[in-house]
Amino acid sequence: MDDFIAARSQMAMSLGFHIIFACVGMVMPFFMAISHYRYLRTGDEIYKGLTKAWSKGVAILFATGAVSGTMLSFELGLLWPEFMKHAGPIFGMPFSLEGTAFFIEAIALGFFLYGWNRFNKWFHWATGVLVGISGLASGILVVAANAWMNSPAGFDYHEGVYSNIDPIAAMLNDAWFSQALHMVLAAFVSTGFTVAGMHALMILKRKNIEFHSKAFKIAATCGCIAALLQPISGDISAKDVAERQPTKLAAMEAHFDTEARAPFIIGGIVNEEEQKLDYAIKIPSLLSFLAHGDVNKPVTGLNEFPKENWPPVAITHYAFQLMITLGMLLCGLSLLYFIAIWKKQHWMHTNWFLRLFVFAIPLGFIALEAGWVVTEVGRQPWIIYGIMRTKDAVTPMPGIVYSFYIFTSVFVSLSAIVIFLLYRQLKMVGRLYDVTDPNFGIKSKS
Repeated sequence: MDDFIAARSQMAMSLGFHIIFACVGMVMPFFMAISHYRYLRTGDEIYKGLTKAWSKGVAILFATGAVSGTMLSFELGLLWPEFMKHAGPIFGMPFSLEGTAFFIEAIALGFFLYGWNRFNKWFHWATGVLVGISGLASGILVVAANAWMNSPAGFDYHEGVYSNIDPIAAMLNDAWFSQALHMVLAAFVSTGFTVAGMHALMILKRKNIEFHSKAFKIAATCGCIAALLQPISGDISAKDVAERQPTKLAAMEAHFDTEARAPFIIGGIVNEEEQKLDYAIKIPSLLSFLAHGDVNKPVTGLNEFPKENWPPVAITHYAFQLMITLGMLLCGLSLLYFIAIWKKQHWMHTNWFLRLFVFAIPLGFIALEAGWVVTEVGRQPWIIYGIMRTKDAVTPMPGIVYSFYIFTSVFVSLSAIVIFLLYRQLKMVGRLYDVTDPNFGIKSKS
């Protein structure tokens, strides 16, 4: 592994781990706030216990997200100094504002965790809502910085010189809204289905059924609503990519030749040498319609661009297909869920229905990771699209492969710790959080 590949692999690995911590940290506070609101309105102690259980999970993931986010900020300077030299002054504003949102989130979380029976009950609830709002703002601001890499704005560039810098225009670039919307919905989908699936598993094991049923409904409702909205944001993103990054769109669909009434591709095996796609299912004219809103408008193929500007076609295509497939599966499960709520409520207590949600536990996050592969790999070979190539931004420092190994071990360790802590929280529901459990309040002998 050469240093360039090691640097890219380290960044990919770090982002792959951090995005999970960040998404759960963005979404779980809203689940917590919904449960807390239900407690304040109904006085049901189960909702109070659920709120406390989820708040401990938020605290765990906030801490690990802070660690992984800090590591990422160091990696930007360590691995990509040329990029930070030029890009830092341009897109630094969203990172600065993200730091502010992070501190607000930390303060609000402290108030919420230690504010039980100390604050006015509605002020206490508002601090929990503020945790969610500030976490969501942090995520949107970071995505705005990433969107700038896909849609550079807020500066003039001439002969290697960056001038007339406008940080606000850079932050509010053409890609920020579509990427932020898609990312926020993806965070709710992935977290909602994972949390719902874990509580469904506990119901299937016949443990604290009422507690886990209430938790399941909150998480599943949020996740399913987001899943049904996600195709709309996907359509917005596709049209945006077609306009700004036609090479990325062509790679997503393994679309080599420009053609009108271009088909939408499902599946297929990429043959980049012969520039064709084998064994694919083609839906006539759909890609032209999705990209341009007009079935007769041509979609630009990869052959219109120099081959050195192509992204890795196979990786981008397969990641896109995986994202779309899993997204459609989760949409289907979401429709089943709402049918169960409105017409078939007895389904909510059947094993087959709960098992579907258990099966869906990893699907949202797999789709999320695949989507980020499309976004990042599809931008290659550019780190700043159309302006700076990734290979020109990497550090000249040798030995990056060792840094990759060290950072990987740190992230794997962090993940193992998080899984252990969350599993322990789930295991101790009866003793710590469910007032209806006979063992509630009994201290563990260990």
